[in-house]
Amino acid sequence: MKSAVETLSPTRAKLTVEVPFEELKPSLDKAYKQIAQQVNVPGFRRGKVPPSVIDRQVGRAAVLDQALNDVLPQKYSEALQENNLTPLAQPELEVTKFDDNGPLEFVAEVDVKPEIVVPDYAGIAAEVADIEVSDEDVEEQVQALRERFGTLKDVERAAAENDFVVIDLKATQDGEDVEGAEVSGMSYQVGRGGMLDGLDEAVTGLSAGDEKAFTSQLVGGDLIGQQVDVVVKVTQVQEQELPEVDDDFAQLASEFDTVAELKADVKERLGRGKRLEQAAEARDAVLEALLEKVEIPLPEGLVTDELNTRREQFEQQLVFAGLTLEKYLEDEGQTQDEFEADLERRVRDSIAAQMLLDEIAAKNEYGVDQNELTQHVIRRAQQQGQDPQEAFSHLQEHPHHISEYAAEIVRGKALAEIVEAAKVTDKSGNEVVLKGLLPDGTFAPASDETAEAADAEADA
Repeated sequence: MKSAVETLSPTRAKLTVEVPFEELKPSLDKAYKQIAQQVNVPGFRRGKVPPSVIDRQVGRAAVLDQALNDVLPQKYSEALQENNLTPLAQPELEVTKFDDNGPLEFVAEVDVKPEIVVPDYAGIAAEVADIEVSDEDVEEQVQALRERFGTLKDVERAAAENDFVVIDLKATQDGEDVEGAEVSGMSYQVGRGGMLDGLDEAVTGLSAGDEKAFTSQLVGGDLIGQQVDVVVKVTQVQEQELPEVDDDFAQLASEFDTVAELKADVKERLGRGKRLEQAAEARDAVLEALLEKVEIPLPEGLVTDELNTRREQFEQQLVFAGLTLEKYLEDEGQTQDEFEADLERRVRDSIAAQMLLDEIAAKNEYGVDQNELTQHVIRRAQQQGQDPQEAFSHLQEHPHHISEYAAEIVRGKALAEIVEAAKVTDKSGNEVVLKGLLPDGTFAPASDETAEAADAEADA
């Protein structure tokens, strides 16, 4: 086989491939065997029909076509490897010559990974926010814990903010009940929001037995976003009684004996969470700084496909959240054009980042072992609220996802190397240490050699 490549653009190549007829023989033999299993010829058992008979009964052209369909993907793949090309999409194939007993010639145009020169990333500077855990942050978490252990008691007064009310609710449109928009005996906290616009205002000031009508827009169902008439009736008003924040509460709500210990633990956990947020900010900032140092041409077809995919995913998320795109843009203060421009910018940055990280991972020959793959699947499942066992079962049924996960892992390794080689400081000028940071916000224990080196440095 002979192949030649013509560079049409930094992201598109044209392959011209010539395959001698003798190299087609395995595919021809395979085609004859397959056709022999499919045809019934008097005097011959199925699968035992000689090629000469198949040529007479079925036609040599049908055999050649089947052999062509078999050999094209194989020779195309070999041509890619021979010319060190990485395809990013399906090719446009055209057979230019294919005669019986003659060579096969075809051309293939395809989007390919561009050549990327990785810039020096040692010492890239990035600044991130300080880690700050205020007393207010701690009190907010303790308050949430108190609410988890709070109790409700009925009160004979009008409902006010933060009270709980038990309500019956029904929506109608043009006098007709709206299917799926009726609830009974539902507990709702006044001021919580997120259900129907206008509900908080309607129930505030109502006592048990009172009802009120208001108009709103549905946030789900077939009539999402449409105006409806709503009647809400309060059947109970309840006040939440919260436990006192004392040592008894600490023992009730945690494994600690005192409030001081409980608050110290809350502060530590908040600090770990802030450290993870800071690390994520550092990764984004360092990667953004590195991307500014390199120009990566992107195939427009790949950008368009990814734009369409993300747009569909976002619209699905809006539906689940009970929002329309128009409502979302109104809440965000964005125009449609601004939204599209921002989405395209993020898509282009994402594709460029993936290509750059893939290049760094390839140069460093990063691999993935079974334990890394297992931990990656477990983390993804936890993030998506999925049972890890279900994730592993899905992976067995769809093994092609393994390569996607492996790519995510090696990109993570490449990004970790870039970030650890960078100079990251917080806004107060303190160095931000990211090496050894674990997914729970703690640091991996130093190895014996590392500890000994640190002790030696301290002694010196």
